[in-house]
Amino acid sequence: MSILENAKQTVQGAAQAAMKKAIALAPDSWLPGGQPDPLIRQQHGLIGAPVSRLDGPLKVRGQAPFAAEFPLDGMVYAAIAFSAVAKGRIAALDLAAAEAAPGVVLVMTHANTPRLQPMPLFLTAEKAAGGDDLPVMQDDRIHWNGQPIAVVLAETQEQADHASSLIRATYEAEPATIAFAEAKAQGTEPGQFMGQPLKLEKGDAEAALAASPVSVDATYVTPRHNHNPIEPHAATLAWDGDRLLLHDASQAVAHTAWSLAQVFGIEEKQVRVTSPFVGGGFGSKTLWQHQVLGAAAAKLAGRPVRIALSREGMHRMIGGRTLTEQRVAIGAQPDGRFEAIIHTGTVAMTRHNALPEPFILPTRSAYAAGSLKLDVEVAYMDMLANTFMRAPGEAVGTFALECAIDELAAKLGMDPVELRIRNEPERDPVEGTPFSARHIVEAWRAGAERFGWSRRNPTPGAVRDGEWLVGLGCATATYPYYRMPGGAARLTLTRDGRVRVEIAAHEMGMGTATAQSQVVAERLGLPLEAVSFAYGDSSLPGVVLAGGSQQTAAIGAAVAAAHRVLVAELLQLAGNDSPLAGLKPEEVGGLDGGLAGLEEPARRESYASILARAGREAVVAEASAPPPLETQHWSMHSHGAMFCEARVNRITGEPRISRFLGSMDCGRILNAKTAASQFRGGIIMGLGLALMEETQFDERKGRIMNPSLAEYHVPVHMDVPEIDVIWTDIPDPHAPMGARGVGEIGITGTGAAVANAIFNATGRRVRDLPITLDKLL
Repeated sequence: MSILENAKQTVQGAAQAAMKKAIALAPDSWLPGGQPDPLIRQQHGLIGAPVSRLDGPLKVRGQAPFAAEFPLDGMVYAAIAFSAVAKGRIAALDLAAAEAAPGVVLVMTHANTPRLQPMPLFLTAEKAAGGDDLPVMQDDRIHWNGQPIAVVLAETQEQADHASSLIRATYEAEPATIAFAEAKAQGTEPGQFMGQPLKLEKGDAEAALAASPVSVDATYVTPRHNHNPIEPHAATLAWDGDRLLLHDASQAVAHTAWSLAQVFGIEEKQVRVTSPFVGGGFGSKTLWQHQVLGAAAAKLAGRPVRIALSREGMHRMIGGRTLTEQRVAIGAQPDGRFEAIIHTGTVAMTRHNALPEPFILPTRSAYAAGSLKLDVEVAYMDMLANTFMRAPGEAVGTFALECAIDELAAKLGMDPVELRIRNEPERDPVEGTPFSARHIVEAWRAGAERFGWSRRNPTPGAVRDGEWLVGLGCATATYPYYRMPGGAARLTLTRDGRVRVEIAAHEMGMGTATAQSQVVAERLGLPLEAVSFAYGDSSLPGVVLAGGSQQTAAIGAAVAAAHRVLVAELLQLAGNDSPLAGLKPEEVGGLDGGLAGLEEPARRESYASILARAGREAVVAEASAPPPLETQHWSMHSHGAMFCEARVNRITGEPRISRFLGSMDCGRILNAKTAASQFRGGIIMGLGLALMEETQFDERKGRIMNPSLAEYHVPVHMDVPEIDVIWTDIPDPHAPMGARGVGEIGITGTGAAVANAIFNATGRRVRDLPITLDKLL
């Protein structure tokens, strides 16, 4: 780094620190969330109701179009050939057999691919969506084993797949760093996440640890994980002159449109991305090389293209969670109070992406301690770029942290629940800011009572049921509240008392349209059937990412801003002859199909009456959400108390989960049915993380060896017990609608709860995931 660049970063860092301090010290009323959302006190019965998903009937009738289901005239089908070496160059490609195969329209390689710019790397710009910043089939260089080397277009998918199998490549391989130990030996670098260093020291934690009367110090290992949403990644693309239409499986339509425009050197408005339905994303469905290759091939062939990755193709091209080695050390007094927490370690990544797995994030805010030492170091490897995967950082970080706390509880002879409650912080342990709302103790108490925690035998291996050893374990779940910039929404209210909401948001199976329609209906005082919700289209307002459990807050803040504009215009249209005359926008709310005074509900006029008197058929209001400054003024997090009952067969070593409970504290729950589904889905993914998920990476060749659901194991019905979920339902006064995220919290803490239950059942600590039967024999 040059002296000038270093000076620039220093100045920027100082400016950011000064701004952060100013925001933290500002009066509450100056900031978003300073005044509680009026919706928190409005109770018309829709918020929290267990409304079934509005898109359910479409899906069960097969009428919900996914990315690979849009028919286009003249469409051809794509298949990809992948590299078989980790680093080097393509010496030769024999394409003759592929080009001569039946139905083949085009074979595209680096020799004939249109000239393209690299994808803007996710997190490097507001709308950047790229999974890596490598040249996309622009030269003969190979950067990872599984990199695309050719695209075949044919009249049918079967013809394309067959032709791609006929391509023969010769490589000039070069030495590659594909072993984690070798990568670490070459030296590590400090990790950064979202522009912030993953390194922090508060006091002298090592000295405090050494002086502590009771301590634990252990290493925890988590493997690579691959994304496996039920819907494989796919795109249907067509050019109309210099305009690109992309039907995508995306959780970032606006980001993808902007990023593709940069790749192809066109204007953002020339790219339209739609994604009405997505069969699961979990962080993987942003912009990867297959969309770029599909668009390039469509341009070259002059025909629409459908490119749908096989399950193997997903493992070759779509990044997942990287491996971690974590040290957690905790020093405590005999009464259990923490004197020191140390959470450090190393992760692997490439130099072509921007996500070191930030496993220290939960440790920043979960517990009070006299001193802290946190550090994520990065070792660089020649491999597929890793990416966001449900609760990046927290999913694996809570495994290490919460297992260490369980180990400390055993050493102290304390109940693990009571040890956690004893170390509850009063303010954010790192930032010193107040918590916006934190009711994890209530969640622990309610969960312990419902689960029957008091019946737990603290002696490992003491409870048996035939040939099964039975144990109980627990762990804290935690995930931050995020709200990213860029949220905007448009509301169109018509004289017949209906409203249309438009926002470039996403529906990936979590019930976005349903829950947000409930919110809008409640906010405007309309019946649910009077609300229509348009989303999944980059031509709509807003830059909204369905990730980081922040989409609900982003939509909620944007709709609230548009609603304020709508109310102001309606009051102006109502004029002095209305019962609403003299009331300010903040003094009215929606009630029974109209506006009414919050303090004087009798002062009411219907929307139909206001618009009729003004001679208007409709009112349109569009607005952007304010910047998310609330996250720097308050410490904002969702929490959960996770309880697990595990059984281990003392003959075969087979682990089974027989009961699980999540007691959640996520603010106000907007839809009881969809929230419960999100919690359970996260917990099931956490069971997979604990017991079976592992990407088998050949450190001799740098190749993923289990690229299918036959070999990459995920939980199936027989692996999953009945999962009970409860929640505090206490609104967060500083979050839109009083709600915090529910999408990722379920996977956090689950792995540790399973591991701790298995220890209670067997007396054996397993610190490297997954916990397979060979580790329990």
